[in-house]
Amino acid sequence: MTEQTGIFIDGKWMAGASQVENRNPSDVSDLIGHYGQANAEHLEAALDAARAAQPRWWAAGIQKRHDVLMAIGTELMARADEIGRLLSREEGKPFAEGKGEVYRAGQFFTYFAAEALRQHGDLAESVRPGTEIDVRREPVGVVAIISPWNFPAATPAWKIAPALAFGNAVVWKPANLTPASACALTEIIARQDIPAGLFNLVAGPGGDVGQRLVESAKVDAISFTGSVSVGRGIAAAAVGNMTKVQMEMGSKNPLIVMDDADLDLAVTHAAGSAFGGTGQKCTAASRLIVHAAVHDEFVERLVAAARSLKVGHALGEGTQIGPVVSANQLEQNLDYVGIGRDEGAELLCGGERLEMPTDGHYMAPAVFANTGNDMRINREEMFAPITAVQKADSYAEALSLANDTPFGLTAGIMTRSLARASHFRANMRAGTVMVNLPTAGTDYHVPFGGRGASSFGPREQGSYAAEFYTTVKTAYVSAGEPA
Repeated sequence: MTEQTGIFIDGKWMAGASQVENRNPSDVSDLIGHYGQANAEHLEAALDAARAAQPRWWAAGIQKRHDVLMAIGTELMARADEIGRLLSREEGKPFAEGKGEVYRAGQFFTYFAAEALRQHGDLAESVRPGTEIDVRREPVGVVAIISPWNFPAATPAWKIAPALAFGNAVVWKPANLTPASACALTEIIARQDIPAGLFNLVAGPGGDVGQRLVESAKVDAISFTGSVSVGRGIAAAAVGNMTKVQMEMGSKNPLIVMDDADLDLAVTHAAGSAFGGTGQKCTAASRLIVHAAVHDEFVERLVAAARSLKVGHALGEGTQIGPVVSANQLEQNLDYVGIGRDEGAELLCGGERLEMPTDGHYMAPAVFANTGNDMRINREEMFAPITAVQKADSYAEALSLANDTPFGLTAGIMTRSLARASHFRANMRAGTVMVNLPTAGTDYHVPFGGRGASSFGPREQGSYAAEFYTTVKTAYVSAGEPA
């Protein structure tokens, strides 16, 4: 593999039809490399290779799948420092987060290595005498995986690992903003004892390679993480072939702070949820709904916390917030700051581009107050280090505001009341709810997903992943009359 490689098909690294430039968002003078872009011919070759390899992988058996996934996961964890540094260099998250993400990616593989051995089925008696029934799961076939740039190791890992564990072949189209991380993961997978063609990397533009991939009749299932608009297009394309679809899309996650909350803890979790990863997380808390009794004190403390965060080079000592991933993303973020002001929200801090020792895409974390739930900054996913505070006079009003959104990925509440916490868990319309915890941060062994416009199809992660990556077969067997 060379730094110019971004395509891996049928067990071989290939040159692309064109290339994209990959630069460090912390320092745009730092050229990470040029990475190949696949074309239609590359994609067809990858799909054909995957279809040929998948039956051989399924026939290899559960021990083989376990061993391969365990080797991938173990190497990722062992190389978390090295690959995490590369990830942070190209994506912009602080090194501690980059290293942690790669380690977590390894845990996905080791978890699903165990799942490959943990086979479950059902035996049932038939209503017809002398007939037995066996119910088991089999692979869906070829899985197309389309992953985003904000978690370039973890998100593909939690898709690729179960796909392989349950006997499928993979064609992966990663985000063009983070090709180095994709190549690093592919390099580890490629060295395993797997059939050529089982795993394929086809980097390329979403409008061309991505669209062809989701429209292909050679794909049996599509797992996508990205925007709502792209997700809707994928669903429309997939229905023509009746392709199975799993999608994680937008969010607008609320964190409620009640009058009985531990304010020190509430501010810590709110700042971490809103600004961690530069706000470039689908689980970020961009809506803070605060009880009127503690609103002013909470806002004062939150602004102080936001101003104290150290923005800097992703690999710099003590950096808490790295740069925005790209110039285009930074421009979009600054546009949202302008939108908030135009809507009448009060910008209490941040929201401006920062000049740093290196030329990068730096932005000061922003806090808006006096916002309404009808404002665009409270309706649209910004993917920015921007959060908006709303005031609520009661728990009932806070819950109503939190649920007033087309999204439903994560939501949190800060309260000492067991009654409020229990009611929130039961009545918050979100796929994941947090009590006295940040909205960001989930475990790898339990399901993840949302409601409404946030998700479509079966859940990801944990044992629930089998719902998407397998299909159920019911077999009837007549033993006949004994001799």
